[in-house]
Amino acid sequence: MPPKTTKKATPRQIPARDGHIEHADRRTARGHTRKTSSPHTRRTIVRKPAHKAKTITPVGDFVRIVNLGGLDEIGRNMSYIEYKNDIVVIDMGFQFPEEDTPGIDYIIPNIAELKPKKDNIRAVVITHGHFDHIGAIPYLMSKLGNPPIYTVKLTKAIIERRQEEFINAPKLNIIEVKYGDKKKAGIFELDFFGVEHTIPDSMGVVVKTPIGNIAHFGDFHLDRDEKGNIYREEEMERVGKMGIHTLMMDSTNALVQGSGISEHEVVSNLRLLLSQAEGRTIVATFSSMLTRIGEMIKIAEELGKKVIINGRSMKQNVQIAETLGYFKFKKGTIIPVQEMNKHKPENILIVTTGAQGEPNAGLMRIVSGEHKFIQIKEGDTFVFSSSVIPGNERSVQSLTDNIARQGAIVYNSQLIDIHKSGHAPQEDLKIVIGKIKPRYLVPVHGYYHFRYVAGQLCKQLGMPESSAQVVDNGDELLLTKDGFQVNKAEVDTTYVMVDGLGVGDVEEVVLRDRRMLAEEGMIVIIATVNRKTGRLIKNPDIISRGFIYLRDNQEMLREMRTKIKSIINRIPRHQQAESDYIKALFRDQVGEFVFKKTHRRPMILPVIIEV
Repeated sequence: MPPKTTKKATPRQIPARDGHIEHADRRTARGHTRKTSSPHTRRTIVRKPAHKAKTITPVGDFVRIVNLGGLDEIGRNMSYIEYKNDIVVIDMGFQFPEEDTPGIDYIIPNIAELKPKKDNIRAVVITHGHFDHIGAIPYLMSKLGNPPIYTVKLTKAIIERRQEEFINAPKLNIIEVKYGDKKKAGIFELDFFGVEHTIPDSMGVVVKTPIGNIAHFGDFHLDRDEKGNIYREEEMERVGKMGIHTLMMDSTNALVQGSGISEHEVVSNLRLLLSQAEGRTIVATFSSMLTRIGEMIKIAEELGKKVIINGRSMKQNVQIAETLGYFKFKKGTIIPVQEMNKHKPENILIVTTGAQGEPNAGLMRIVSGEHKFIQIKEGDTFVFSSSVIPGNERSVQSLTDNIARQGAIVYNSQLIDIHKSGHAPQEDLKIVIGKIKPRYLVPVHGYYHFRYVAGQLCKQLGMPESSAQVVDNGDELLLTKDGFQVNKAEVDTTYVMVDGLGVGDVEEVVLRDRRMLAEEGMIVIIATVNRKTGRLIKNPDIISRGFIYLRDNQEMLREMRTKIKSIINRIPRHQQAESDYIKALFRDQVGEFVFKKTHRRPMILPVIIEV
């Protein structure tokens, strides 16, 4: 299969809320090729041409795996494992909207395939508390019969806190587990193991099935102590000893060569920056990077600094972690922002959301001067302790420029190692594959090229080329004791969109209209006609929004009015003109006229007033 070409998504952060669910044909939304005024091309997916291979079902026992999301995108992670009448679901996340889904809050997995089988779902396993793995729970659990959720303590608390925002959502049945626990789920046995990630209590799961063991690592990186020893190495070795038929492995950083730096190095560099700062230090990171946030607060405490948490989601997460005992700070280390001016600037650390340039996040309010208590001062030090999500480069650069213009000092991971990715690079992926020794590898979590490169690592480790199975969302993976087969695109994984309040009646046509309005603008034609004669009573009014500035284009305005009059005058006097018929004429003929003049296709909205 050839690699897929991608236009990088543009995630944006939107406050969680009850949502209107929209369905859109994914191929139409992404493959839309109409002329655009944008300097960028939309992300398109290139597949092998047309004919679909015949579906083959193995003889005898087999286990079925389907990824409903998480491939060809960053987010929307959800997959399920099925054997006869038993199903285990792994993760249930959302994805932030793309450039070609304007106005959408979130994109969530399509569960049309699972809904008829909801009584067969024995368990939902949530690997960790990031929203690309838990964000769809309030929207989907009731539709799936509210099966039991198995997860660890911190993730359980984050899910429950978010569920409170959805008044009509059902009370969840969350069963707390620990690393090493084993739970029966129908025919399956679930064996949970710990992994390192950017949030505490991250885990993987081995699903023990009648045909073999399937290991899913969730999101992970390898971290090391000061002597280079890998944390949780014994967990990987324990999983490897079980005998793994298929390993589902995070491939987000498969393009990154080498091994990752240690969190110890990151913390040392952050300590250096905080100790040298002559004014306030403002650190921007993700609200869910609790391990990093906890380390920064600990450093501040050692240096005698006071900490201000800026951003609602970050405050909630820190409060949850502190309540559960993951964070232990002295009383008075974290102070309200209102008390900031009681302390010297050099004794203040502000940890904030908004490292991706999100318009509504805490950092953007500081930089734009809209924050009620925090304004940038010359001598402030800004630290971006996060990687830039693909597609956000321009907004982050603009944010950095605005900070520098106001006299502050800016550090990011290009200048000094102040961020460790939550995803393992190539050499660390090889270590995991080597320790697990799976018969088959299924790279997950990332765009096709990421997964393709992750699959190639098998060759480098001397495994047969057939060991790596690079699949797509919706592909049906059929596992037998001695084999592995893929049926392409058997399951519908078209986008399901969350947009505002209410449920269910907006589809692809709405997204198409939004894209047209965003790219080409619109023209409103208001024509007042005599009901009896069908003739114009006065000159038609023309309103342009996002197309041209009419005051500077009087000649074109005159020609459009002449065209509209011509359309009306060509209708025979003896024929009673239907307003819908006139609107259709305006849309077609005025649209064609405008295109010839400008090579643009604004939306034409005719309004007929009969007097």
